[in-house]
Amino acid sequence: MTYLSTESELDALFGPVGEASRVKETPRLSAAYRQWIQRSPFAVLATVGPGGLDASPRGDPAPLVRIVDDQTLLLPERRGNNRVDSLRNLLHDPRMALIFFVPGVRETLRVNGRARIGTDPALLAALAMQGQAPKCVLEIAIDSVFFQCARAVQRASLWSADHASAGEVPTPGQMLAELSAGGIDGQRYDGELPARQAATLY
Repeated sequence: MTYLSTESELDALFGPVGEASRVKETPRLSAAYRQWIQRSPFAVLATVGPGGLDASPRGDPAPLVRIVDDQTLLLPERRGNNRVDSLRNLLHDPRMALIFFVPGVRETLRVNGRARIGTDPALLAALAMQGQAPKCVLEIAIDSVFFQCARAVQRASLWSADHASAGEVPTPGQMLAELSAGGIDGQRYDGELPARQAATLY
């Protein structure tokens, strides 16, 4: 295997950045970017901290985030598995990135910025879903925002129906049974999972 070690080697391999790729990056939300984010119900949040990297999904009925102004977003932190890896990272390093998805749309939108973890009771109450307020909210200061082209989603046929069915991949219970060497009853876990998720969605 031959490896690259310098930016000049990387530039030589890929060539110059096109004008459209330069123009699309801005330090704040444009009207079009604002409209795009308001239609997004799902994003992947990336953070970094002393323990390493984290990328985890976030989802809500659109809009996933609340737009405060052209350089500020609010992302509610809903119930999960209580690992809170992203939040632990943000306590040490506020840098983060979000990639927003809109189902059926091939382009994605990236926001790079810095986040603080807020717990203002009035704000949390305003962001409640199904009567449940989030535990906290990420106040995101935007450093840059740009849309990303459709090629990755096209190559993956992400929104196509021609993908593996649920029966073709391991269930959560099957994975846990394997990883716990049988310590967790996978069949029981899978049987209880739908009701548990429905009861604890928010």
